[in-house]
Amino acid sequence: MPLLAVQVEDFRCIRRADLQLDSKLTLITGPNGAGKTSLLEAIFFLGRGRSFRSRQVERVIRSGASGLTVIGHLAGEVRPLVIGIHARPGNMDARIGGKEIGSLAELALAFPVQVIDPNLHKLIEEGPATRRRSMDWGVFHVEPGFAREWQRYQRALKQRNAALRAAQAAATTRAWDGELSNSGELLTAARERYVEQLGPWVERIAHSLIGGEITLSLARGWPAGSSLPEALADAWSRDTRLGVTTIGPHRADLRLRMEGHLARDRVSRGQQKLLAAAIVIAQLHCLRRQTGRSGTLLLDDPAAELDVGRLQVLMDQIADLDTQLIVTATSPRVEGLARPGSVFHVEQGQFDPDAIMLRR
Repeated sequence: MPLLAVQVEDFRCIRRADLQLDSKLTLITGPNGAGKTSLLEAIFFLGRGRSFRSRQVERVIRSGASGLTVIGHLAGEVRPLVIGIHARPGNMDARIGGKEIGSLAELALAFPVQVIDPNLHKLIEEGPATRRRSMDWGVFHVEPGFAREWQRYQRALKQRNAALRAAQAAATTRAWDGELSNSGELLTAARERYVEQLGPWVERIAHSLIGGEITLSLARGWPAGSSLPEALADAWSRDTRLGVTTIGPHRADLRLRMEGHLARDRVSRGQQKLLAAAIVIAQLHCLRRQTGRSGTLLLDDPAAELDVGRLQVLMDQIADLDTQLIVTATSPRVEGLARPGSVFHVEQGQFDPDAIMLRR
């Protein structure tokens, strides 16, 4: 369901904004530091309960304000579905259709949103945790039981690690192995099914963006050829020495290889961004193919660090998506971008419709 309208209060530099968005393409223009990215962060907040630039709420609340508010109106079959979030340091009140949510997963389910921004290269450059979060967003949307098994696994892992840190008796600590193994193997099976579907999309899109032979695979988080209970038993002495569970799905990784080598060791920063963009675009394709739902893609300053040729190829791939697109740019002309249905110009956190652009 596309986002039809968004109201933002006290988010970063935005004191107040009320925008009607196009269901296909909205363009936000303005100079650097004007508030373009802040608006995308606020929209992302509706679907994740956090910004894509910071996981700490206090960092995105406008200076001098006690809290922030973001309200989104999603297209519905009969009437718009309203998502509302009011957040203060240490507290968040989020509602969907007027009803308080039980977990942030409900936001993700109601409003699937992804972002391509200048820092997207970190998905390739940084450690496994970043790639796990990205992968699990996709698994969550296409595997109905994944969230439940992930929560079961996290509870068991927390208890096992607490017992290890406290040096409790082996029988007490290893009592959690059964729950950890059962939920861990189920969530890993869901990840494997997802990566099997995602891989061909990523490989085709990445090849078009940077060339070369690209492969995508899942590293489960424990040695190949053994079950999770066997791996936990083999790692017991190391776990007790370090006071932490050293193997399992919480150590999984999404591996991108280029011609047999880890991609992050073979490509430039600009190519890392394109590889990461291939993953994001592929996930939106999979979302549509496997659920019939289309997401919203936020595209922040697409020309940053990309030459005209690479930018055109990226925009061609994005054009193939059946998804709502919200784009920011310093210039009203973006290479490869179709004519937007809505255009806004922002200066110092103030958003105004760009009537001149809309008449063109």
